[in-house]
Amino acid sequence: MRTSQAIPAAAALVSVLLFSAPAAVLPRPAPDFTISLTSGKTLSLSQYKGHPVVLAFILTYCSHCQMTVGILSKLQNEYGPRGLQVLASAIEPNAKAAVPMFIRNFSPPFPVGYNTHDSAGAFIQPTGKLPQMPMLAFIDRQGVIRAQAEGEEPFFNDLERNLRKEIDALFRGGAPAKKSAAR
Repeated sequence: MRTSQAIPAAAALVSVLLFSAPAAVLPRPAPDFTISLTSGKTLSLSQYKGHPVVLAFILTYCSHCQMTVGILSKLQNEYGPRGLQVLASAIEPNAKAAVPMFIRNFSPPFPVGYNTHDSAGAFIQPTGKLPQMPMLAFIDRQGVIRAQAEGEEPFFNDLERNLRKEIDALFRGGAPAKKSAAR
């Protein structure tokens, strides 16, 4: 009987903790971040300083991530000549093995590599809950994270329009500070 009473109490406590999680601090300097490529090479976020960057953390099997990569591919082709650089990093276990098939299936016109879930979490600073995928960071030319979004936020309801809005803000010199909404 006590177990049946403890479960709702624990669920209530968890929901309070999750919904009161602090928003990520924005803007903030982007730490240097290295993405491993399946070729054995790495790329460093710092090599793109001077360019607006969209960094997407994905799961290769996630349909929302796949859709996001499709839209980011379109936007890379459109904004790339102006200097935009999209980067993607798969963070699931065995991502190194999954990335080549993902690249073959989706042909993104930008680098896709892999990292650990923990390194992605340290970079994006999720709001204290289990992060929802994909996770996006919008980094200005000076290397400052101006905005970020995690899957299932309202940002993803009109994804292409919202991506364009954030990318355009990066080209204008950086967006005003935006807090990632705590859910």
